[in-house]
Amino acid sequence: MAMAAGLSVITGAYAMEKITTLHPATEYIVLGMGCFWGVEKRMGEIPGVVDVESGYAGGDLPSAGYQDILNHERALRTGKTTARNHAEVVKVIFNPAEVTLETVLAKFWENHNPTQGDRQGNDVGSNYRSAIYYHDANQKAAGLATQAVYQKALNAAGYGRITTEILPLKNYITAEEYHQNYLKKNPDGYCGLGGIGVKYPDSAKKIGQAEISSISSGTSADSATSNPIAQPLKSGDLDLARQLVAFEAEHCEFCERFEKDIMSSWQAEVPIARTLNSSPPSGWTLEKPLFAAPTIVLFKNGKEVARYTGYNGEKSNFWKWLGFQLLSPEQQKIAFTQGTEPPFTASNLDEKRPGRFVDPVTGATLFYSNTKFDSGTGWPSFFDPVEGAITLHEDNSHGMRRIEVRSASSGIHLGHLFNDGPPPSHKRYCINGNVLKFVADR
Repeated sequence: MAMAAGLSVITGAYAMEKITTLHPATEYIVLGMGCFWGVEKRMGEIPGVVDVESGYAGGDLPSAGYQDILNHERALRTGKTTARNHAEVVKVIFNPAEVTLETVLAKFWENHNPTQGDRQGNDVGSNYRSAIYYHDANQKAAGLATQAVYQKALNAAGYGRITTEILPLKNYITAEEYHQNYLKKNPDGYCGLGGIGVKYPDSAKKIGQAEISSISSGTSADSATSNPIAQPLKSGDLDLARQLVAFEAEHCEFCERFEKDIMSSWQAEVPIARTLNSSPPSGWTLEKPLFAAPTIVLFKNGKEVARYTGYNGEKSNFWKWLGFQLLSPEQQKIAFTQGTEPPFTASNLDEKRPGRFVDPVTGATLFYSNTKFDSGTGWPSFFDPVEGAITLHEDNSHGMRRIEVRSASSGIHLGHLFNDGPPPSHKRYCINGNVLKFVADR
């Protein structure tokens, strides 16, 4: 969600103050967790939650819309006002007979980073602050009690102080209609929400109403790390020289998408490990804290050297990022700028052993050695690729009409296809040897 370009007076439609008519069996609480698009979807997935509404609250403006709030934030930054801005919030309406307030708050803590002050991930500003806005003494007590419990869990995981503000609900405004159910209307829309991988202690969810006021000195955070995958990875189980780690979060649809698109068919030479813990492997170091899930970090000799933050189905972007980490400058020139190596320079030009030629980034098999032949051109040539391993594209560069060959798995440029090969296909896949990795049969 981007900051408005400049400060201006808005004369258009404001978001409207709305009185929510609740069924007698329901209750509501107003929560701020950053951009409300992802928050609305995440909190709406809790069993027992009846409805979730996007809105604004906690500021001094009695009536305002989305653009007004962005402009007000800019005015705050430039010192043109001192009035408190609203936070983007959601009103979570739930049935207490089906889900407790403590469970709702546990999901609140787990599904964002409450230690970042006036920001949430890439979204920076007081309008993205973490907040619990209560409307009775019970909600206040529950907010403070669950904060104390979760702070212990964060301390155990190495995180800092919670910055969430817990205040009486003030000036709640329902957001514009286009913000409501935004990710249902726009399934590929922005959502920076993912949590930081620290579980709210399960035992604390069972607290009774009479215990709320005294729980701040109670529950141990040990249960927050009872899930083995939530434990920090052990560096001894990893490759010190070069290791990828995918830092994920529970109930993270983008993590699930990364698992389906990338992890489930992983064949790359560099190993990858998954974790729900946001701390680096023991004895290793991150350059900066994580703020979104998934985040894929490349470590070399125990130190972070690169990271890829977030994933929303953009497979080619991820593989291109990894390619720039793994390939030499010469390989990058071929792979990403359609370069061509000089003839007779490929180290695998005369490779005749039984085996396969694979994508140097993804590790996917492209050609088997029994389809390789000596074309006399100076480039490795094949008459038949592995089914589905390549894609063909029209190439009119350099004043020529050719058919470009790319790897289907990573999208990197491999070479070109000509119709002067041996029978029966008469095809010649002329491939740059520097973007082929040979794997001999065992």
